[in-house]
Amino acid sequence: MPCQGAGAAGRRRCGAHHDTQRRGVGGAVVTVSESYRADYRELRHGAGGVVTARDLLMLTGPDTAEFLQGQLSQDLADLAPGEVTSSLLLHPDGKLLCRLRVTRTEEERFLCDLAPGLGEGARSRLERFKLRVAVDLEVRRLAMLSVRGAAAPPPPAAGSAGAPTADGEDAAVVAGVRWGGIGGWDLVAGQVAPPEGVRLCDPAALEAVRIEAGIPEAGKELTDGLIPAEAGIVAETVSFTKGCFVGQELVARIDSRGGNTPRRLRGVVLEGTDLPPAGATITDAGGSNIGRITSSAFSPGFGAAVALAYVHRRVEPPAPARLGGDDGRSCEIRVLPLVP
Repeated sequence: MPCQGAGAAGRRRCGAHHDTQRRGVGGAVVTVSESYRADYRELRHGAGGVVTARDLLMLTGPDTAEFLQGQLSQDLADLAPGEVTSSLLLHPDGKLLCRLRVTRTEEERFLCDLAPGLGEGARSRLERFKLRVAVDLEVRRLAMLSVRGAAAPPPPAAGSAGAPTADGEDAAVVAGVRWGGIGGWDLVAGQVAPPEGVRLCDPAALEAVRIEAGIPEAGKELTDGLIPAEAGIVAETVSFTKGCFVGQELVARIDSRGGNTPRRLRGVVLEGTDLPPAGATITDAGGSNIGRITSSAFSPGFGAAVALAYVHRRVEPPAPARLGGDDGRSCEIRVLPLVP
């Protein structure tokens, strides 16, 4: 049975193993084979790579730095050419439009890479606030190689645009990544492929590692209209000393109140290996709805399904719970990360 992949670069053949299938978020079937387990081991303990799509928003012009400083949540004033930071692009009411990674390549040129399909929305939002400033915006659809694992090689040249790629062209973005105890890096370019010594892995295996690390993802945990503090991403994406930016009021008000929000992102370890769909409800012992699943995957480390979920703030983990509806399985709500 073929493994799931990311286009031609991600397709490969599994060995002749006794495969089982688990239906995951969005109804996707995840193949749990020896190859999947090997991918998981490499992504955690060795060196594994996954190829996915990525949007790139390019901003150029003499007013770019000042313009972005007033639009994004992170302080870009001292970001030097070659440096990378993580930021949020918010609606005027302070709720999330998208998370993006910002690379300054030159004094007047910035690259914002973000989840596929979000580039045009980010460009449109920025264009609406582009008043009498000399800034040009362009969106490109590229690919991203995500390398993870305890034995991952160092990035080719983190934060620079000189890394080799599959097509021989320069990379647009190279950025170091830390998922809890797992290191790695992302490379964004027109074509990408793992370097020698890095195993090309199934994206479903990376999903399990991501969930265990408690990393929220666009379209799943990070959705349009989210209050950023609910996902626990404010500390790494927002500067409270930079001055004003669009959407600052809500973010600052919640931070001044200790980041207290109606719900919080939590980890869930489930009984059994079947994967709950996105949107599945979680109930307490009395049957009251206390949360909903956003992502799930089979974890070889736990030998069970694991998930991320937004859970009501009154629930203090670790806490027993159940899936709602006909499923009714037992599960445990835990703090993140599930695996340090």
